[in-house]
Parts: sequence; C-alpha cells; structure tokens
Amino acid sequence: MLTEIARGTRLRNAFNKETFVFSGPLDNLDVARFGVILEKGGSGGGNALVHVHPGADEHFAVKSGRVKIVVDGCEQVVEAGGGVTVPRGRPHYFANVGEGSAELEVSFTPAQQHLRFFANFVTLTAKQPKWFSSAGDPNFLLIALVLHAYRKHMYLAGVPIWLQKLLFAVLAPMARLVGYRLAIEPLREAPARSSLAA
Repeated sequence: MLTEIARGTRLRNAFNKETFVFSGPLDNLDVARFGVILEKGGSGGGNALVHVHPGADEHFAVKSGRVKIVVDGCEQVVEAGGGVTVPRGRPHYFANVGEGSAELEVSFTPAQQHLRFFANFVTLTAKQPKWFSSAGDPNFLLIALVLHAYRKHMYLAGVPIWLQKLLFAVLAPMARLVGYRLAIEPLREAPARSSLAA
C-alpha cells in the first residue's frame, strides 16, 4: 500500500487549475502539509463547493499571489505572506483572485489522512477524467465512495452531516458495483508513531 509520495511530486487537477505538491510520508499523525499552486482562475471547479472538515483545523499560508478565502460567508483576500486558519467544522472555500498564479501551503491539524484524501482525488482527475463533468464536478456516486471511505475528512456544507454519512454509506457499494474505485485507499488503522519516526 502506498505510504509515501516522492519529494516534489506534482499532481495537477486540470479541472480546477490547481497543482498539488506533495513530499514525504502520507501518514504523519500530527500534521498533513502540502503545497498548492493555483493557476489564474484556479479552484473554480469541483472543490470550489462550500465544504467543512469536521475533524481538523485547516491553515492556508499564501506564498505568492492573491487568494480569496471565504469562511462562514465572510470573504478575505490574502496576499503573499499572509495566512488564515479555518477552525474545524466551519464552512469555507478558496480561489485564486490574482492576475497570475498563486502558491500556498495548506496544512491540517490533526493530520487524519488528508494527504491520502487529496492525493486520491487529484490522481483520479488525471487517471479517470470521464468520472468528472467538464466543470470538474465528480460524479455523485464517486463523491459517495470517496467521502464514505474517508469518513470524517470532508462534507458538503448546508446538508446535515448525519444525512450525508447515511447517504454515502448506502451509495458507496453501488459506486463500486458500477466500477468506481479509489486511487489511494485510506489506512484501516492509524499508523503507529514509531513507524513515522524514520
């Protein structure tokens, strides 16, 4: 099972005009950290939906460009050198609002399995583009499969989480039946801290 992505690995989501830059272990227990490069207009696709992370705080550190981060309906434009922390459970989304590319570092505390979650989704956009609409929205059965597999990582805002959990649990087997698969499976158990020290 995949536990590491080579340092500097870049995975591009063409739909959302964003590139994820991964390095090191996928399974750190404390923090999940990765780079994101947003092209002009980036994050206008599927992940521009307002969503929540119920189990982790998310921090955005803008390295270059201008990024709009909307939390609880309140918009902030963050310039290079600035940052925003989104507390767990708060509805949010982000997008590049500059004239060129923007680069940021995104981190989740605690890590949960957010590196696996995002690496899975961006890998699917490259390997299975037919599973996404022209706007980058994943097929609803694929959403159900991924969000059921990575429970407690991300949910859509505005719909009760208990209802989403129930719906995704019912639809995930159907998604597998019609051929949807994950590119990177979540770990079934949290890794031991001793295995992460290396």
